[in-house]
Amino acid sequence: MPPSTFRCEAFAAPATDKPLGQITIERREPTAEDVQIDILFCGVCHSDLHMARNEWGFTTYPVVPGHEIVGRVASVGSAVTKFKAGDLVGVGCMVDSCRMCASCQEGLEQYCEVGNIQTYGSPDKHLGGTTHGGYSKSITVYEGFVLRISDKLDLAATAPLLCAGITTWSPLRHWKVGPGQKVGIVGLGGLGHMGVKFAHALGAHVVLFTTSASKIEDGKRLGADEVVVSKNADEMAAHGGSFDFILDCVSAEHDINAYLNLLKRDGTLCLVGAPEHPMPVAAFSLLMGRRSLAGSGIGGGAETQEMLDFCAEHGITSDVEVIDIKDINTAYERMLKSDVRYRFSIDMATLGA
Repeated sequence: MPPSTFRCEAFAAPATDKPLGQITIERREPTAEDVQIDILFCGVCHSDLHMARNEWGFTTYPVVPGHEIVGRVASVGSAVTKFKAGDLVGVGCMVDSCRMCASCQEGLEQYCEVGNIQTYGSPDKHLGGTTHGGYSKSITVYEGFVLRISDKLDLAATAPLLCAGITTWSPLRHWKVGPGQKVGIVGLGGLGHMGVKFAHALGAHVVLFTTSASKIEDGKRLGADEVVVSKNADEMAAHGGSFDFILDCVSAEHDINAYLNLLKRDGTLCLVGAPEHPMPVAAFSLLMGRRSLAGSGIGGGAETQEMLDFCAEHGITSDVEVIDIKDINTAYERMLKSDVRYRFSIDMATLGA
């Protein structure tokens, strides 16, 4: 028997070529293991735009984007033990998984072998249809995918940690980035600026690569020890064969071999950006030095909580521009022009105001 529901205001894309606008959706009342959350802020991810405009080809409309959610617990189910009404919490890119496969059992729900349930655009096993995300007043989530948020942090600037933050934190932790290592961050956008902050806080020597000389000062402010303008061949050559790890945060087409050649023996270049078209990789860029080319997704629940706790301890948040929900369509156009430093965060109090 499906759970009881309540009506909730949200912002959705009604079709591929239509702007986002206000609608009313159904949310489930908390079941025994659920947490109902009043949403305070929701970060804006490029994935939101891709889904709103069906650029990946599998959007079901209407779609309510948003998977960088910070809010306050409104109520909890009878079996919930981790949270109570009034707690500050977050929800990231997932709201459930199979919970049974090897990946889930290891706390790597992002690699669920059955397929995790994304915060929006996935089949909704409770109500049918598809899940709806954080561009809304409220969300109901199984407690295993709810995260604790520190009240020490600026909440608007914390929201993007739930995607941009964990996407960069997870590979840095997996490849054990820390003191004594030279680490490159390619691109200074929503992902890259978090990569710089985390690599610096983890104690690495951080080199930022950017195509724009206008970002040199910002890169150093965020924690880069050096900034290289990647269009300058001499600057690039000066770093040849010297990096332990490079995190590539660029989603536009670029020459990945130029960065592979900067790795030392047994170094790794990890992709977290996702260019539209496949990138050619020269075999000798890998063979000469036993280098590795890898990729990484988001993080599981335990790793995401670890990141949030680290951020609270070190005072790390995303650099954000807070917007009203009515300005989301303009924000999408600005995002396409890289006209934001470095993440939009929606004040959800403006929904329905």
